[in-house]
Amino acid sequence: MSKPRLALLAIPVIVIAGLVVLALKVGPAGIFPGDFPPVEDVTIGRVDLKPGLITAVVTNGGPSLVDVAQVLVDEAYWEFTAEPDRPLARLASQTLRIPYPWVEGEPVVITLISSTGATFVHEIPVATESPPVSSRFILTFGLLGLYIGLIPVLLGMTFMPFLRTLSRRWLHFFIAFAAGVLIFLGVETLVEAIEQAESLPPAFGGIGIVSLGAIGSFALILAFSRWMQRHSGADSRLVVAFTVAAGIGLHNLGEGLAIGAAYRLGEIALGTFLVIGFGLHNTTEGLGIVSILGDRKVAIMRLVGLGLIAGMPTVLGAWAGAFFFSPLLAAVFLTVATGAIAEVVVDVMAVVKREAPGGLASLESLGGIAVGLAIMYITGVFVAA
Repeated sequence: MSKPRLALLAIPVIVIAGLVVLALKVGPAGIFPGDFPPVEDVTIGRVDLKPGLITAVVTNGGPSLVDVAQVLVDEAYWEFTAEPDRPLARLASQTLRIPYPWVEGEPVVITLISSTGATFVHEIPVATESPPVSSRFILTFGLLGLYIGLIPVLLGMTFMPFLRTLSRRWLHFFIAFAAGVLIFLGVETLVEAIEQAESLPPAFGGIGIVSLGAIGSFALILAFSRWMQRHSGADSRLVVAFTVAAGIGLHNLGEGLAIGAAYRLGEIALGTFLVIGFGLHNTTEGLGIVSILGDRKVAIMRLVGLGLIAGMPTVLGAWAGAFFFSPLLAAVFLTVATGAIAEVVVDVMAVVKREAPGGLASLESLGGIAVGLAIMYITGVFVAA
């Protein structure tokens, strides 16, 4: 780059940097005379319950120092200890330990009062003891992920022999069906990502996380998909099926996080009806993967690999949600999944446009997308988590 061009670039950068330094050194109070009230924003994140003890992690999402002076539990003032025991700086976290005889199955309302009198409320709908990290619970949540994630996806992939008997027209219908499934998953994941982002302290910029994660993952998956199609030498349908499985896997990772966290907090009752609902919902995902392959001959181990990519993240998500859940972690995973699924939808629609007579406007294409959306909705009705 030439020196004149560097100078033209450096001038605005230096001016902006100078203004930033001035604002940090002087601050609004130095520029605008007058007293400003403190802006406090405290978010209660992870809460663990042990017999006679509530442990809550709080984060300061506002610009001012916050000192948690008092704690109410179910409208009664209660003693507590804080670690570290000092006012919270911006984006700093603190662990509060509250000795309280909570009752299994009943709601608990925690209210924090700052030194300035500001209040922050967090409700636990159903109090239940947080599971310890033990071999028993690792096995429990691992089986939970298998039952609602991996096994249904693999079962959905058993439709492969049936698909290979169909005519080209019906194969195009099922490829469009896969697009419908993915569109539903993408919208569902985006809504969940926004919900998690809204639960974050405002200073984290939740919508920024959603935008950056979704667009960034879309671009990365797109670049990887195009690279695979140019250099792998594999059938383009197989490459698309791989990206479909990866996108579904990222969605299921976020789903596992939500399920594990909800189960740990007593917000979900995993009865037989609900497990069946999750099973039916995720079986459709397996059908969507093999719909892309259509009449292609694929080795059994490769099919199993696609199923593992799509379904196994549910197990990992259930573990993470049960033992290490945080809204920030969930928001990041869900936004990445949103972008990945959006890119996969583009790939699948490109296959439909290229191969189906009449392209995206054909009856098979529109019908397949509609049926995919409808089945995902119907099976999703049974998943009332």
